[in-house]
Amino acid sequence: MKILVANLGSTSFKYRLFDMADERVLARGGVERIGAEKSRCYIQAGAVSEENLVAASDHAVAVKLCLKQLSDPKLNCLKDSSELAAIGFKAVHARGLTGVHRVNTEVLSAMEDYADVAPAHNPPYVKAMRLLARELSEISLVAAFETDFHESIPPAERLYAVPLEWAAKHGIQRWGFHGASHRYIAERTAKLLNNPDARIISCHLGGSRSLCAIANGRSVANSLGMSPQSGLPHNNRVGDFDPFALPVLMRATGKSLEQLLDDLANRSGLLGLSGFNDLRDLEQDARSGGKVSQQALDVFTASVRHYLGAYLLLLNGADAIVFTGGIGENSSTIRSAVCSNLDWFGITLDPIRNRDAKGEVPIHSTGSRVQIWIMPTNEELIVARQAKRYLEDRGTKKED
Repeated sequence: MKILVANLGSTSFKYRLFDMADERVLARGGVERIGAEKSRCYIQAGAVSEENLVAASDHAVAVKLCLKQLSDPKLNCLKDSSELAAIGFKAVHARGLTGVHRVNTEVLSAMEDYADVAPAHNPPYVKAMRLLARELSEISLVAAFETDFHESIPPAERLYAVPLEWAAKHGIQRWGFHGASHRYIAERTAKLLNNPDARIISCHLGGSRSLCAIANGRSVANSLGMSPQSGLPHNNRVGDFDPFALPVLMRATGKSLEQLLDDLANRSGLLGLSGFNDLRDLEQDARSGGKVSQQALDVFTASVRHYLGAYLLLLNGADAIVFTGGIGENSSTIRSAVCSNLDWFGITLDPIRNRDAKGEVPIHSTGSRVQIWIMPTNEELIVARQAKRYLEDRGTKKED
């Protein structure tokens, strides 16, 4: 079974093609600047790497171009598009839905209902999925929602202190996100530790961020709440924020609620604190003496440590703390700041290992009771597995 896992942006389509017989990545590639006069189409399959400019007016055209490229005999990826069992999507959020579903009218409508809850994700995904469902009707489209891994979170960590019917009738609760990443970290770390019952704190620190407390392979808490705008400060999304500040801001600025929500979703986080929305630029400015940048880093680090401390209490300690995502894997400065002065918990970072670390490696000192790891995540593999399981359980026949 071969499954293409798609990552959609408003003007981009990226993919990985998996052979699920052995979970090999046969190819990776995509199309950028969709809708422009010329779009960049690229692919890497084994030792073969190609790139060219094409005309891709929409996502359906882009996907068709990629499928044609993948069917090139010299790449040995697909005989033709009929060999593809499904296109899998790492979907984010939908009203009344979680888990894994074939993309149909109900799923798309549920995602549209939460366009304002996940404004950076749902609108481009819905638009592209709808187009692909119409233009590539012969291929099954499977959506694996990020909230699925967090269905095991108990009410004590899931419910807000609001009228209970809000959760029951309207789904107002902490849903948790980055589920594919945290699921991969849970499975991989348990294997490395040879301990299926391991207590793991997964720190997914990328452009968006969350911490997840994991016990016995299951999520028991996640720092993200009802929306991907909550929890830690993100690149340009707010993180935790008191909603009662909104009336104050509406009176003071004259902005509407919609305008302020747009500010919180697009011009807040590290960008709002410092003017930088890339942590690499922020760290460089802080090293050059930028006090505002250092203050933003301090706010970010304090938030990570806040959730880390909460999850150490929740799990009654930890067997491993794992850093993943672009920041988690590449910023020795953030890892050092997050793990500083935690000796009382038995958490000790080795500064040399931390500084020199690349790829999947441990970075704890020899005396640390808690293992600390850097681990590249593999969300695409998790989505491919979920899509494969879904098709096997329900059959590969395409539903209306």
